[in-house]
Amino acid sequence: MSPEKFLIIDGNSLVHRAFHAIPPLSTSDGTVTNAVYGFTNMLFKVLRELEPTYIAVAFDKGKITFRHATYTDYKAKRKATPPELRSQFPLLKEVLHHMRICTLELENFEADDIIGTLAGFADGKGIESIVLTGDRDALQLVSPRVRVLLTKKGITEMEEYDEGRVWDRYGVSPPQIIDIKGLMGDTSDNIPGVPGIGEKTALKLIQEYGTIENVIAEANKLPTRWRNKIIEHRDLAQLSKKLATIDRRVPLNMDMEQFKWPGPDYPALLDIFSKLEFKTLVHNIINKAGLEDNKNGQDELKTYCAKYRRVSSEEKLSQIRSNCIASGMVALDLSGTREAGINYAALSISPVGTTYLLPVKEQVAALDLVADICSDPRVKVICADGKEVLWLLHRHNRTLRNLDFDAQLAAYLLNPSMSQNSLADLALQYLQLVLPTGGEAATAARVDTLWQLKQLLQQKLVETGMDRLYYEVELPLVTVLADMEMEGVAVDPQILCNMAEETGRQIEGLVLEIYRLAGEEFNINSPKQLGDILFNKMGLPVIKKTKTGFSTDASVLEELAPNHAIVDKILAYRQLAKLKSTYIDGLFGLINPTSGRIHTTFHQDVTATGRLSSSNPNLQNIPIRLEEGRRIRKVFVPHRPGNLILTADYSQIELRILAHMSGDANLIGAFKKGQDIHTRTAAEVFNVPMEQVTPEMRSRAKAVNFGIVYGISDYGLSRDIKVPRAEAGKYIRSYFERYSGVKEFIDRKISEAREKGYTTTLLNRRRYLPDIVSRNRVTRAFGERTAINTPIQGSAADIIKLAMVRIHGELKRRHMATKMILQVHDELIFDVPPDELTEVKKLVREYMENALHLDVPLVVDLKLGPNWYDVRKVP
Repeated sequence: MSPEKFLIIDGNSLVHRAFHAIPPLSTSDGTVTNAVYGFTNMLFKVLRELEPTYIAVAFDKGKITFRHATYTDYKAKRKATPPELRSQFPLLKEVLHHMRICTLELENFEADDIIGTLAGFADGKGIESIVLTGDRDALQLVSPRVRVLLTKKGITEMEEYDEGRVWDRYGVSPPQIIDIKGLMGDTSDNIPGVPGIGEKTALKLIQEYGTIENVIAEANKLPTRWRNKIIEHRDLAQLSKKLATIDRRVPLNMDMEQFKWPGPDYPALLDIFSKLEFKTLVHNIINKAGLEDNKNGQDELKTYCAKYRRVSSEEKLSQIRSNCIASGMVALDLSGTREAGINYAALSISPVGTTYLLPVKEQVAALDLVADICSDPRVKVICADGKEVLWLLHRHNRTLRNLDFDAQLAAYLLNPSMSQNSLADLALQYLQLVLPTGGEAATAARVDTLWQLKQLLQQKLVETGMDRLYYEVELPLVTVLADMEMEGVAVDPQILCNMAEETGRQIEGLVLEIYRLAGEEFNINSPKQLGDILFNKMGLPVIKKTKTGFSTDASVLEELAPNHAIVDKILAYRQLAKLKSTYIDGLFGLINPTSGRIHTTFHQDVTATGRLSSSNPNLQNIPIRLEEGRRIRKVFVPHRPGNLILTADYSQIELRILAHMSGDANLIGAFKKGQDIHTRTAAEVFNVPMEQVTPEMRSRAKAVNFGIVYGISDYGLSRDIKVPRAEAGKYIRSYFERYSGVKEFIDRKISEAREKGYTTTLLNRRRYLPDIVSRNRVTRAFGERTAINTPIQGSAADIIKLAMVRIHGELKRRHMATKMILQVHDELIFDVPPDELTEVKKLVREYMENALHLDVPLVVDLKLGPNWYDVRKVP
């Protein structure tokens, strides 16, 4: 399941942008519609890409706000809203109503204040927010759980800002955006700022002193040209900061359920889009929802209504329990949140039986019934999202013993590229049913459709040959991942604090060294100023330019590094600054205050290859190529004093899978003999004995080995190992001469994918590849690389998932205290008591190395230590 996301939209900002970006549009009766059309298209694009769980749109209400009481000239220079735009607000709100999206506005407050309050409320619930706006003021809201999508050009281009991006762009933290605006002012809002202080100076002062208050306190130390301005206008600076600060305490009566997005009311949308003469949107709705144009006032697709019976008497609850046990199978849907628990449950005993609605929140007996059914091994349970059901039950200290079918997981397996797989989406796609939204009727309808979906999706799994993968790997993995999330991983906050301080000092040292090498101080985070220093002042060769000047992106700096020592320092500065803001500082906000642990979320239904991903934090993205990045792992420690961290990492699993799938005798022989595969490849490619292979030869052979798995070209390899393209091409040709079976495998996989339209893993996981028959050469080449890589990477994912399921089951069966706490790529991490260490090492190695029989041995490297960083190899 994807993580819960709250999309918060700045209604005023986006409608103004749409109005100015879209040429005038009007209906045949003269109704102006361009802003509504542009806003709606932008909304659909964002919904497709983000798949939010919750949505709200905030609007301004009236021209006077609490800020006018502080400064009467606030926004005094704003032009009046054009009548042709003002008339579109009611139309837009009607569209949002039919989209079933909550809208908010409140007298005396701006939309920004509502947005800030909503984001803070969601943060308190552990929910990530994405703010969509065209107003840079919102950047002050960015935090570990709040990102900002800033609209750029027109209505299609957007730029995402997390803490790292704010730092990269401005060289300050998000809260300091307020201080910058306080100094420089804002002409659009008529915020005065300090006269004579522009953005460049404001940035420099805040980067050096941190806050406006510090700038004022240290004003006497400033150069004369700034000192006098700051001292004379300090009151204006403080006033401007106050005006620029978003109020995050707007008195709203909030509950996350009111923002939960159930999906659009398609028939109602079809009606209003027809009236507004949005022909493209009408066509899209018809295709999406299977609706017929309602020219005759009739819709083929209707909201599905399920009959249900609300049960509260203990006598009836007891009877339902008996019926469930006798049936041996139930469909179950739970309404609630992880924070508040279950509100009510709906269950159905058969496809044609009665659906019962149980008021769990109101009645303990109803909760007991749900818990008894879920924990009874005799009763198989069908649900839409098994992991979420496990979490909701966990909130009440209950569990689910016999998960029989997870509809969303089955749909993902059948189409891993599907962007929307909520139960409402599945009902619409597979059953042509529109589910009701909100309340008891919605929960009853959801559980009623589960029977139909199970029958249909189960049949498709059998037809595609993925039923074994589903029932032996993916479905049991749901419980494994839920247990890992609930267990969490302990974090040592003191180590994290020390790391933050040390990295901060390193950054400060790099800044001083960069200034020394440049011969002056400048804003290192400003591409314009950096370009001026490197190319105008220092005369370094210009690699490429952008529309606004010299390019100073990472690829340019890496190419320039041999030319001057300052370039390496700038690269190191960027890496450390992002590392600190995004990862080190970001981890603080993810520590659960109750458990003291980080409970990362594992996503089983996101990647097209079948690999797991994670968020909060994204463990796959911790930059372990940097020593400083690897050291972040030091903060992850055992749960209990005396316990140890055990890591188990598959050695070169993708190359071993390549050997097995290709059947190449040379490659298989090397692995069976236990040879170093990179040294063996170097010997083959460079035609020298293995004992004469140099470190440089081995390094290049390693790049070739792993490059082959990803379908690398001679151009790509030449960039990776920094040799001429012709030489890289020679290495690849030499590789294929020595490992001809690999070349045959690659050609075969591309041919099969082109013929079938998909490629498969060892356990028959499918990935559909429409790109492979594209007329566009670049697109087609991507499809071909995917046809090579997916069977290998996907098989590696299948193998480690299979191992996880078996290890988890064995740890439970033996009643061991050892916990599997993390999974990253090909590595599993365990929290192990010392007295179980010998047994666990043997168990883990046995189940990982024998997860699936291959023609070459699977090898697992075990490491042990007091934390995830300080682990050392053990037998």
